[in-house]
Amino acid sequence: MNKNDKKQNFHKGKVNPNSIKTFKVHEECELLEFLFAKFPKLSRNAVKSILSGHYVAVNGAPVSQFNLKLSKDDEVIVSKQRISKKNRQDLPIIFENDELIVINKPSGLLTIPSDNEKGRTAYRMVNDYVQQKDKHNRIFVVHRLDEDTSGVLMFAKNPKIKDLLQKEWNDIVLARGYYAIVEGKMEKKEDKLVNYLKENSLNLMYVTNDKIKGKKCLTQYKVLKENKNYSLLDVNIDTGRKNQIRVQLGHIGHHVIGDDKYGEPSDPLKRLGLHAYLLKFIHPITKKIVEFKTDIPAEFNKLF
Repeated sequence: MNKNDKKQNFHKGKVNPNSIKTFKVHEECELLEFLFAKFPKLSRNAVKSILSGHYVAVNGAPVSQFNLKLSKDDEVIVSKQRISKKNRQDLPIIFENDELIVINKPSGLLTIPSDNEKGRTAYRMVNDYVQQKDKHNRIFVVHRLDEDTSGVLMFAKNPKIKDLLQKEWNDIVLARGYYAIVEGKMEKKEDKLVNYLKENSLNLMYVTNDKIKGKKCLTQYKVLKENKNYSLLDVNIDTGRKNQIRVQLGHIGHHVIGDDKYGEPSDPLKRLGLHAYLLKFIHPITKKIVEFKTDIPAEFNKLF
């Protein structure tokens, strides 16, 4: 069967070409067996042609290997269009070895796919890169950065190290540092913010007095530079709640610039003024301290 035949079979109604189907993986298995289970009405050859015809992605990254090992919480996508791999050059790689790969993620790039964006993600870019060396290579999500936050983002290169890092994350992480630019001058040049956060029906976080249902958040900051309009902060989070830096700083009247999600601050950089510059943790196997850092973005310094 040639490529055109595969494409024709795919669009004959065996899989609805007008929608992208997304499936969550609940237990470890091989990709082909997973697809057989999800499309029981199709022949085995039809399912194989969907995979070999490049209509399948895992976590947004195109795959065609029948025996690819899926992990719990992976997202398998069956697309209405062929998903082509891309050669990745000049990735902003900070570090890479047999276990880990760390990049300096640009602002405006999702870590993993969302409901609205399946392809243009950091996961896909890095996965394409490692598969250029060996098609059987893959990466695994360890932690995430918000779409508009730039900085240190780490992926695991095998499921064992991924599981160990995620399982022990709260115990092994020693520091997560951010540069944040906020509106105005801080009344306190150094402080520790302690709040409880909840999520509303719009998936936005807010500060609450409900200590039972709210999740405790600890954020420390120190002013590095300031002018009449803005303050540059060195921020360290002791907890990893969703959007906690943006919400807690906004709660005290100093919104992160460019953050139209939680306020209406000015947007002089045309991007969110938040950059993850430091990730420091204890390696779960070697027990050695590992540290990854990036420089402050040049556009941040230009404001001061």
